[in-house]
Amino acid sequence: MASETNLTAIQAAAPAETGGKTVFKILLAISFCHLLNDTVQSLIPAIYPILRTSFHLNLGQIGLIALTSQVTASLLQPLVGLYTDRRPQPYSLAVGMGITLIGLLAFSMAPSFGTILVAAALVGIGSAVFHPESSRVARMASGGQHGMAQSLFQVGGNAGTALGPSLAALALPKGQSSIAWYSLVALLGMVLLTNIGSWLSQHRSYQWKSFPSDSALPSSLEPVHHDLPIRKVAFCLAILVALMFSKFFYLASLISYYTFYLMNRFHLSVHDAQLHLSLFLGAVAAGTFIGGPVGDKIGRKFVIWCSILGVLPFTLVLPYANLLWTTILSVLIGFILASAFSAILVYAQELVPGRVGAVSGLFFGFAFGLGGVGAALLGKLADLTDLNFVYHVCSFLPAIGILTAFLPNLEPARVKPPAGQPPAA
Repeated sequence: MASETNLTAIQAAAPAETGGKTVFKILLAISFCHLLNDTVQSLIPAIYPILRTSFHLNLGQIGLIALTSQVTASLLQPLVGLYTDRRPQPYSLAVGMGITLIGLLAFSMAPSFGTILVAAALVGIGSAVFHPESSRVARMASGGQHGMAQSLFQVGGNAGTALGPSLAALALPKGQSSIAWYSLVALLGMVLLTNIGSWLSQHRSYQWKSFPSDSALPSSLEPVHHDLPIRKVAFCLAILVALMFSKFFYLASLISYYTFYLMNRFHLSVHDAQLHLSLFLGAVAAGTFIGGPVGDKIGRKFVIWCSILGVLPFTLVLPYANLLWTTILSVLIGFILASAFSAILVYAQELVPGRVGAVSGLFFGFAFGLGGVGAALLGKLADLTDLNFVYHVCSFLPAIGILTAFLPNLEPARVKPPAGQPPAA
């Protein structure tokens, strides 16, 4: 009897993620919070000159700071997502931003290199808490437009990544203590995320994640229906990870070394090379937003096909192009390739229904880790050879997109209407 009562209550509150009304107020708020979070994240590399001067650090120590922040952010995200899948914590987002705030204050007052490492770890932990749960919020508020929601969410992060270094430039002449002012960014995020937490705590579908397994949910409430065995799901996830590898290693070659490539090959000034990089990053932001809504319309798998394998002709031609065509091709590559992440993430969430936090944490963690590892390995390869060779090698990475052929087509679920009511038009 109790189970029938619970089932009736669940069916009465059709979840937003399966076709309710899109809550744009929440989507915009979580996207803006993503902007604030990633602004803080991108501040850290930009303040390395301050830390190097204050503590007389060598490049190896600077690299250790970066490693500490990236490792904590990458490795903890899947664990945080797995935990919150089982035990929903509506205010964990605000707590995570609070940890980031403490990390910024620690940076501003750190008396030693050891304290700086602790501060970097705190900022990384804050990011690890933020991404899995905020991705779940975006999905819950999507009203079934999961791709659009993830794209809007990602655009906020891209904007924050671009904004951070500009804000850091204001602090560079003022010394280490000025870093404390940026804790106000985290404080604003805490206020907004507390309000989002209140929305979550009142959103009844949020409590369904506390069920011990997906089998406790009626099939009509699962995001996607499929009968794939566990081995097939694991195989598909491995393919998605390989596609992520292709995407983020290639992007690392452009984001980290594009300016040096242009300066070395075409003898551009630093200013002109940075303008070309800005064009590329703008194309990445546009592609990030477009990929999700297009995936909602024509299917995630098709977007993954086009965004990974579709750039292969352009990447193969890029190392041989003149300056004009290098600019055009880099913009096309950035726009098309960036559209993949939202499609890959939503596809993975639909592949493993009921584990939005764990899946989001896993893939955001890979995004963090692969970008950092890719930049380091490609930098080492460039030291041993040259940047032209690096771009020739990387030009073949999108060929990994052929693995998309092994992904099954996942159809979106349809919410079953209660007995006696006609299906929705």
